[in-house]
Amino acid sequence: MQIVFALVALVVGFVLLVKGADWFVEGSAGIANKFGIPQIVIGLTIVAMGTSMPEAAVSISAALRGSAEITIGNVVGSNIMNILVILGLTAVVCQIAVQKTTIHYEIPMVIGVTILLAVMGLQNNIISRAEGVILLACMVVYMLYLLRLAKRGVVENEEMDAYAKQVSFGRLILLVVVGVAAIIFGSHVAVEAASAIARIFGISERFIGLTIVAFGTSLPELVTSVAAARRGNSDIAVGNIVGSNLFNIMFVVGITAVIVPFVYQPTFRVDSIVAVAAAVLLPVCVYRGRVLKRRHGLLMLACYGGYFAYLLLA
Repeated sequence: MQIVFALVALVVGFVLLVKGADWFVEGSAGIANKFGIPQIVIGLTIVAMGTSMPEAAVSISAALRGSAEITIGNVVGSNIMNILVILGLTAVVCQIAVQKTTIHYEIPMVIGVTILLAVMGLQNNIISRAEGVILLACMVVYMLYLLRLAKRGVVENEEMDAYAKQVSFGRLILLVVVGVAAIIFGSHVAVEAASAIARIFGISERFIGLTIVAFGTSLPELVTSVAAARRGNSDIAVGNIVGSNLFNIMFVVGITAVIVPFVYQPTFRVDSIVAVAAAVLLPVCVYRGRVLKRRHGLLMLACYGGYFAYLLLA
């Protein structure tokens, strides 16, 4: 009976996280629009951070209760899953065209910050407050780069403009408040449930963080990528995953470490190497032709299958 309750609680926590992030983004973007803030700024700040809110909330909640394995497992596991599973599945559904700037700039950034996180964590087995500040500074630089890139071809979102005009300011405020509350409560429920499942089955919080929690917090990316592929906008998928992985490390780990420095267990050495390898695999697959094909997607899924088998046997 305990396991059923824990699984139900975990699902409820994930639903609250995903819906809370949606409500937060919808309300915040609407408010910003009413104040005349450009759509590109809204997209690069509120929307980008909003989709990373589930990971941030879970990581902070886990760190505060001393579950460092869930904190780092959530981020590292999400980044591995984003590339090998979500991007792999999307490529199987529909081949993905990758923009030249993504290959030359954003993907190398992902590789760089993934290596940076591994070095930070494995060097002293802790992510300190100072290192959190460094990661947040990297995020600011990255967002300035995105803003400069986006200004070359700014397209205003007329749908958002119309939506913001139709919805009252009070309703938008309510969406933000309810969204934040759902994220906070959902993260608490998800972390507690994940820890309970680990205790019931006698498995480590590291395994839970790298798999179940990582999958749950990656649901927004999964939905966005698959939906984009089905609509024929498959090029959005790579940008979504690359951006998510960058935000997971720079924003989620950065803000978590600033609030409460946490231990980076030596047991994450192999996982850190896999995260770097997954990031490197992406440009290797798309370097020729700038297209992620079905065979690349199958290769990514096979790689994750091998990694998951390692987790089960470790």
